[in-house]
Amino acid sequence: MAITLMNPDGLPKIDVYRQVSVATGSRLVFVAGQVSWDADGVTVGEGDLAAQVERCFLNAGTALTAAGGSFDDVAKLTVYVVDWTPEKMPLLLEGMARAGARLGGAPVPPATLIGVAALDVPEHLVELEVTAVLE
Repeated sequence: MAITLMNPDGLPKIDVYRQVSVATGSRLVFVAGQVSWDADGVTVGEGDLAAQVERCFLNAGTALTAAGGSFDDVAKLTVYVVDWTPEKMPLLLEGMARAGARLGGAPVPPATLIGVAALDVPEHLVELEVTAVLE
């Protein structure tokens, strides 16, 4: 593995992700922001944040596989959520858990959550960017 995840002493222990990612690989993989489109460009889960989060992670998983990696190789996630409020956290976590069940494990690399006013099309509620490091 090219990625070591950790929660150092002196920083809060966050269940959803680790605070630090140490990369030792030699190939960087940057996955463009993934939205809840299927392979035909049709939005999956319109109006359903959890379903859209799940689809974003599945799409990112497809991209990582194509590059020869998996979520085990992810060094950093950035999640953009339209009209973010803390009350949306359970839906975000539900979508991540459902994706993790389908991908064989929940991704826990360092993550940044950013609330935004809008995304590319009105029905998209979330977008996921992924940076991975491969051997």
